[in-house]
Order: sequence, then C-alpha cells, then structure tokens
Amino acid sequence: MSFGLTFDKLLIIGIIAVFLLGPERLPYYASQLARLVKSLRTMANGAKERMREEMGPDFDDIDWKKLDPRQYDPRRIIREALIDDEPEPTIKPVHESAYAQRQRFLKEGKPAPFDSEAT
Repeated sequence: MSFGLTFDKLLIIGIIAVFLLGPERLPYYASQLARLVKSLRTMANGAKERMREEMGPDFDDIDWKKLDPRQYDPRRIIREALIDDEPEPTIKPVHESAYAQRQRFLKEGKPAPFDSEAT
C-alpha cells in the first residue's frame, strides 16, 4: 500500500517534521516510527499465518482482489439483481407526462387513468 505518497510528499513531510520536532528529538521519533512499522508488519504477518493455519490449503486459492470492497459499485449490483430477477416488460413504458397522457385520453373520449395507490 502506498497511500498515494510520492517522494515529493515524503520529502515535504520530513522537512515539516524537522521544523516541528527539531534536530535533537527527530532521531528518537524516527526510531519510534520504525519500531511501530515493524510491529504492525509483524502483527499483519502473524494474522496471515494464523489464517493460513486455520483455513488450511484453501487459503492460497482465494482471490483477495475479488473480495476488495472498493471494487463494488452498488448501482451495478442493484442493476444486475433487478435484471436477473425481472422478466422483460410486455408493456412499453410511457414517455409522456401524466398531464399530457390525461389530455390525450380526454381528447380520445376515454376516462382519465385512475391510480388506486395514489394519495
């Protein structure tokens, strides 16, 4: 994971750290940061090994990129779910406004459409 950090950004962060911490305290905090990164890496590797032990050989077959939540688009998921479950509509959708539809019905001598679910 790069978190979008480029060399330029890291250099700016380093310069700001030198000004904020001063040259006397900077080595101490740099070593603390290095220790933190090492401990986080050790914990992550330990969790990975524990998963591998508990899941067995199936752990290596998992495609982790498929399980990445950043790849999911809710609109696509809903669209696919609706398309799979609904049959093709037999009635053509009306592309005119309700007012225009009512006027057309009145001109044709038909009663205006009534929606029992409307309030």
